[in-house]
Amino acid sequence: MAGRLAYARVESHPSSYMKKLRIGVIGTGAFAETCHVPGLQSHPQAEVVMLCGRDHDRTQAMAGRLNVPETTTDYEMLCARADIDAVTIATPNVFHARQAKAALAAGKHVLCEKPLGISVGEALDMVRAAEATERVHQVAFTFRYLYGVQELRRRLRQGDVGQPHYVRIEFDSWQGLHPDSLIGFREKLSWAGAGVLYDVGSHLFDLVNFVLDPIEAVTGFTTLIPREGVDRLTGRLTDVETDDIAGGWFICENALRGQWFASRATPTLGDRAFIEVIGREGALRASLSRGSVDTLKVSTPGQTEWKNLSLPDPASDGKPHCLPVMMHSFVDACIRGKLNPHVDASFYDGLAVQRALTAVLQASYRPGWIQLGSDSLPTVSQPSSANNENRPLGYWRD
Repeated sequence: MAGRLAYARVESHPSSYMKKLRIGVIGTGAFAETCHVPGLQSHPQAEVVMLCGRDHDRTQAMAGRLNVPETTTDYEMLCARADIDAVTIATPNVFHARQAKAALAAGKHVLCEKPLGISVGEALDMVRAAEATERVHQVAFTFRYLYGVQELRRRLRQGDVGQPHYVRIEFDSWQGLHPDSLIGFREKLSWAGAGVLYDVGSHLFDLVNFVLDPIEAVTGFTTLIPREGVDRLTGRLTDVETDDIAGGWFICENALRGQWFASRATPTLGDRAFIEVIGREGALRASLSRGSVDTLKVSTPGQTEWKNLSLPDPASDGKPHCLPVMMHSFVDACIRGKLNPHVDASFYDGLAVQRALTAVLQASYRPGWIQLGSDSLPTVSQPSSANNENRPLGYWRD
């Protein structure tokens, strides 16, 4: 039974649903094009019927490449369509809340990219909107769908390395300092809310909650490397406004402690993306990627090298296999009417992560441990977008 639950995502698609699930995708960025649309289209019981983007020509071009029959620049119109059953959201962070709430209010199932919002208040609003419906609500935490991560979770639950006493979770990348790197929404404070903390840190905190126990308290820091870059949309030089490095420590509800680190400005050489759980009888280390590297290793006291553990064959295919699996899992959840509790992340999980992210922002301004779990957790003061010339006015309809 434990093995089956660990790989619950490979179960056959529900067969009692005859009509194809009709889905609208909001967003025309790289992840919408490489993950959302093709992942949904590869499910035998789903079809992407509409694509929504802020730029008409770009949206039309992407729809043509991916064989999506209809396009719009108005997400509210997409959500209001009676013939659309579900919506996925792959837009800059600042738009997640308004778009998800519009979709839920229109009776659609929703998959939203991470982070859920840009503040605890937004995430709470999204949870309340979800609670007011009977629709599926899911957050796109891709690392949950790695075979190595799921086997790590299973082995910890059966006590393979004894009682865990420390955790290390890390994700390094040079991407932010690459000479050809362009400035996108993640580098703009008014669009993203934060940088690598939100982009990668959200995955790390969710993984701790998923694999181990809920995080109870966090502390940490964020670092911005001052520099300019070429804006992806305008072609002009612009400042990077969000954090490049974030790190710190956490305490879980069972008093388990650990350290976390996320970066877009440090070397990726070697094994620099992993979750490592250390117990009295050994340690387990799962790699973190979109599936191109999907491994699980074990070490016991006295060993000088990690030993690879066996995983299902798709783990070694060298492809980003967890992306289509995540999209298939969403379709299956919509057809069933509920998420797979052994793998899928709900808006409640997204809210838990948002609390941890906000607490790190607090600690980066006022060092110290921040307790989680309170709806009244204050947010960190950030520059107002109302007077920011880069504010994306007219971006989507609101």
